[in-house]
Amino acid sequence: MSPTEKTLRWAVEKWLAPTPATPARVVRFCRTQMHRRYVCVEAMGPRGLLSIFFFRHDDGSWHVYPPAQVRPAMTVRRTAR
Repeated sequence: MSPTEKTLRWAVEKWLAPTPATPARVVRFCRTQMHRRYVCVEAMGPRGLLSIFFFRHDDGSWHVYPPAQVRPAMTVRRTAR
């Protein structure tokens, strides 16, 4: 695993801090129309049930924000004379 790669477990522990008394559980695992993976994880917090969506990025890391969309781009090439 590269130093920049964040696992789903790392992201869940960072954002939800589950414990044996208040475990986190995956309630939804899906793909978007663009074949991007996302997971919804729930855990009980001090103010009640908390649901967070985690999105898988192209480098294999998981974040709470979706990856940037790949957009069409044009490039300029110089030809040799």
